[in-house]
Amino acid sequence: MARRQRLSIIVALLVLIVAMPSTTLADDAGLSLTAGVGHKLTKKISLGAEVGFYSRNNFRTADRVDLGVEMGYKLLPWLKASANYKLLFDNNAEHLTYNDDGSYNNWRPSYWGARHRFRVSLTGSLDIQRVTLSLRERWQYTYRPAKNTRNFDFDDGEWETVEVRGKGKHVLRSRLQADWDIPHCKFDPFASGELYHGWSLIKYRVIAGVNYKIKKTHYLQAFYRYQHILHEEDDDDANIHLIGLGYTFKF
Repeated sequence: MARRQRLSIIVALLVLIVAMPSTTLADDAGLSLTAGVGHKLTKKISLGAEVGFYSRNNFRTADRVDLGVEMGYKLLPWLKASANYKLLFDNNAEHLTYNDDGSYNNWRPSYWGARHRFRVSLTGSLDIQRVTLSLRERWQYTYRPAKNTRNFDFDDGEWETVEVRGKGKHVLRSRLQADWDIPHCKFDPFASGELYHGWSLIKYRVIAGVNYKIKKTHYLQAFYRYQHILHEEDDDDANIHLIGLGYTFKF
């Protein structure tokens, strides 16, 4: 049995490694740190909250801080619905424009701004021996309020106030995930692929990681995530390799 367990782990790791995309010079790298709490009110209703920190620019620059709350409801033994709200504080990157002759035109320094994100999800799952396959369909709406920023106009040699217009975005996210339950092992590997749809396919994400149960109420998660942008309209994100660490307290 121990030999079969080791073989299952090796096969799973090989599949995940093969599925990983290759790194390119244009890709960024960052870190994801999250801490959350979860509670089951009843057998069907659950509540949760989470705070997160993200970095970019090859781990050197803070990218985002967020706070989210979620409620889940088990419709059927294999079907779960959930609703989620997140308040995001983004460190928007600086932006520099040029004149036709190559000289500087305008420079907008980096600035922090808020966004509001609402999500509604349906997740169906299927157990096949010790593998759980799940398909999640999620509608997501993100709204960025208007904000005044300071721009430097090189032509006039002075600072000016410019309004960044408010913007809303609807996205449909489709995720397929596999979770492995390895006997007598506290590490449970998982892998997923997710597509983001707007008016067209916007981007995709692939994730591979492990969940670790410290005690009955303490859980750790470590993962690798690659995000690839397919449509230029998704100006809030970039191609990025992300290392993630998370902690959840369940009671």
